[in-house]
Amino acid sequence: MRMMINFRDNVKKMAGYVPGEQPPPGSKVVKLNTNENPYPPSPEVMKVLHGFEGEWLRRYPDPMALVAREAAAKVFGVPADWVMAANGSDEMLALLARAFLERGRKIAYPMPTYSLYITLAEMQDASAVEVGYDEDYNLPVEGLIAAQADLTFVCSPNNPSSTVAPVGDLDRLAAGLKGVLVVDEAYTDFADGNALGLVSKYENVMILRTLSKAYSLAGLRVGFGVAQPGLLEGLIKIKDSYNVDAVALRLAAAAMKDQAWMKANAGRIKDSRAKLAAELRKMGFTLWPSQANFILARPPKCDARYLYLELRDRGVLVRYWDRPRLDDKIRITVGTEEENAVLLDALKQLIL
Repeated sequence: MRMMINFRDNVKKMAGYVPGEQPPPGSKVVKLNTNENPYPPSPEVMKVLHGFEGEWLRRYPDPMALVAREAAAKVFGVPADWVMAANGSDEMLALLARAFLERGRKIAYPMPTYSLYITLAEMQDASAVEVGYDEDYNLPVEGLIAAQADLTFVCSPNNPSSTVAPVGDLDRLAAGLKGVLVVDEAYTDFADGNALGLVSKYENVMILRTLSKAYSLAGLRVGFGVAQPGLLEGLIKIKDSYNVDAVALRLAAAAMKDQAWMKANAGRIKDSRAKLAAELRKMGFTLWPSQANFILARPPKCDARYLYLELRDRGVLVRYWDRPRLDDKIRITVGTEEENAVLLDALKQLIL
């Protein structure tokens, strides 16, 4: 008898989230497509990893991730019970969608933005209200308030534009919403400020942070949600019992305690970002003011997709989306000085 695999109708219709290309280990490429940090993790992290005892692997990890939460809370300046740990900030996003969205409920976000938000709405069969950014990526506060969604996501600095939403705009948005506002600050360590103070002011605000970017730990998959305990309570109910593994918990704590290492590397990236942006402008690229570890760039002459493919053939990976408002641009992760030089040399061959 032939079996029928009968997914929910909304799952059948989904395309699913498409991550950036991950070449096999050892590949000879300059990888500037997924916003990874080009510098190594803190030596304190590696020290914990090399001294890790097998006994920690035999036992289940702490289901409430206390060691990592306490280290993070100290950095964020909030009580530990205002912090929740997750398997990357993407898990926090998924938990929020699971907790607040279903058919008949609404999610809102400005566009273009992190495409996982779209996927999460489709997974929950929720209605999505997409409010367009203007050409300068100013946050469309009034449009998002008018949507009055159960869940509103704002990525700041925004991916892929690299622009930041002013705290005043986010404050006004939070005050005008009846639902939950989530400010996804994955790239905030490369920015001039953050919106963390809003969690003390509003019960309906959550700030997301990750160790994937500034802490050079994308492979570890650890993120944090910061909010008042009443908001975290429902998410704790629906998370996996042991959602962050024992190794990740201790490495995350070590990374959070070494703020000097993170800030030094973030500073190097910001310096490189300024140099790379200046060179791209000399070549005629149109850029948006970056507050992240990447740059959104519109080529001066040739087709963006062509440029993406030609760079790929030359062993340089950047990100391209065949989507409205992005199909004429490429997103470039800021690499080391050497990696940026390889990129610039390749671009000069292609467009000058």
